[in-house]
Amino acid sequence: MSSEANPFESLREQVDDAAAVVDAGSGVIERLKNPERVLETNLTFERDDGSLETVRAYRSQFNGDRGPYKGGIRYHPGVTRDEVKALSGWMAYKCAVVDIPYGGGKGGIAIDPADYSADELERITRAFATELRPLIGEDRDIPAPDVNTGQREMNWIKDTYETLENTTAPGVITGKAIDSGGSEGRVEATGRSVALSAREAFDWLGRDLAGATVAVQGYGNAGSVAAALLDDLGATVVAVSDSSGAVHAPDGLDPSDVKSHKSETGSVTGYLGADDITNDELLTLDVDCLVPAALENAVDGDLAADVAADLIVEAANGPLTPDADDVLAERDVHVVPDILANAGGVTVSYFEWVQNRQRFSWTEERVNEELERVITAAFDTLVDTYESNEVHNLRTAAYVVGIGRIVDAYDQAGNWP
Repeated sequence: MSSEANPFESLREQVDDAAAVVDAGSGVIERLKNPERVLETNLTFERDDGSLETVRAYRSQFNGDRGPYKGGIRYHPGVTRDEVKALSGWMAYKCAVVDIPYGGGKGGIAIDPADYSADELERITRAFATELRPLIGEDRDIPAPDVNTGQREMNWIKDTYETLENTTAPGVITGKAIDSGGSEGRVEATGRSVALSAREAFDWLGRDLAGATVAVQGYGNAGSVAAALLDDLGATVVAVSDSSGAVHAPDGLDPSDVKSHKSETGSVTGYLGADDITNDELLTLDVDCLVPAALENAVDGDLAADVAADLIVEAANGPLTPDADDVLAERDVHVVPDILANAGGVTVSYFEWVQNRQRFSWTEERVNEELERVITAAFDTLVDTYESNEVHNLRTAAYVVGIGRIVDAYDQAGNWP
């Protein structure tokens, strides 16, 4: 597994790959390779024993040409300035690819949440929310959950913002609990868009998803939901992994049962009826579909040479390096890129924001129907762009779509001052 590729440089390279097809000047393209602003701050909070600790936190606002900045907040020891810059850029292009009126943002705190109590995490989160207060707002920047964050943290941020602003503003953040203004279908949304993208890709390739073998790297929310929904569509999930290792059963696993096993033991490893394997072994299994659902840079150029999957559907952000993309393209392995495949999260976050602004709630059925409409339409546009332009993979085609829409919005607004 690669950890050396700089995700921000990967993003810039991806933009350059698409720039040759987009009708925009070099100055405009350079603007679309850099964030508009980045907050870097030190959060000092009180530990349970009364001592003080300081941690580093970031918020990157990449591009706001199409609407308010939008993107998650992650808690992970590997969070860096370049990582959040890259993630905010991917969010900008993701929102444009699925044609929702948002820009791109991302944030994170460089901590391992397992090292802190719930009370300490609340104090950290509220300290970060206080620093974010001048930047965020229903029409400015709307955070959401990401790696190691969820409804609890979003509720704390909402409450902190509303308390400091002396207002009620549920649309300031998405991914909240239902009773705090969250949306039905939001928790499952990222995994659902992965499953929908896989379904559309198999159909485009003239293959049957029913009976297809699938390996899922990363068994958090997105990976476990995607596995369960792919299983519902008739696919056979033969391997899954988490940070502790992987399990493989050639005849198939029960995704829900594996999730229960992980909840009980803390890991997917040791699951009865499956063999423990390494993460790299999972990534190189001979399967019909590989779903990388962990962190960025999971597959580099060297590992890509050993990938045996026929199709890759990216549930994580940036799981393949540009070198891996080149190797896979040469081998005619299609990759449904993250900026479409995992766009379900931000799409349903948009639905949540719309519901918050209207003070009206949708049913889960409506949310899922609208999500399917958005993802299938975006996939059709992606394929049309890929087939009608001289681009070497679906990722570049996705950036052609996303950059084109952002450039159009920029041109229509004009440059001021």
